[in-house]
Amino acid sequence: MKYAKYYLVTLLVILIDHAVKLLVHFNMEMGLPGQIPVFGDWFKLHYTLNPGMAFGVELGSEYGKIILTVFRMGAAVAIGYLIYYLVQHRYPKGLIWCVGLILGGAIGNLIDSIFYGVFLDNAPYDAPTPWLHGQVIDMFYIDIWEGILPHWIPIIGGTPMSLWPIFNIADAAIFVGVAIIILNQNKFLNHQPQKQNLENSNPQEINIVEA
Repeated sequence: MKYAKYYLVTLLVILIDHAVKLLVHFNMEMGLPGQIPVFGDWFKLHYTLNPGMAFGVELGSEYGKIILTVFRMGAAVAIGYLIYYLVQHRYPKGLIWCVGLILGGAIGNLIDSIFYGVFLDNAPYDAPTPWLHGQVIDMFYIDIWEGILPHWIPIIGGTPMSLWPIFNIADAAIFVGVAIIILNQNKFLNHQPQKQNLENSNPQEINIVEA
């Protein structure tokens, strides 16, 4: 159970993430026609598809999406092992919970990439195959600010800019996990690893060594 509880939070993030994504997919129109205001004009539900990484960044290659998806798969496996390592070496529980959130978010978006191109038919029209080319479903739209930057700002002054992140539960889980780790890095990371080997050791054997 000492490992399972951390993987369970990962599973919970995945289930909630995809429940929300499927509700949005089957009950909302995409884009502005289906947009639903929640809190005034600054927080809305807005169904959109993200073909690449965060903020829609893509790898410029026909197989860039496959490379990105395979990379995400490797990262998910590595993070999954990291949870096991952190538990084994008695790192702070708060850190391990955060890594569980990050793993849930990573797998949540990975599932979109692997399967949604086939099962929801949302792969780009020019994708060589729908497998591994699914687009990530985003729906939470925070309209922070839109306007022209002041001219006194070097280089980018006078440039139109919009700050309106659109994200999903998986993205939020990753953001929260990373943010908590950064805010508590002195507590979480200044830790001397101590493997849990002595708990199962024979006390007589320990006494013999000490003698």
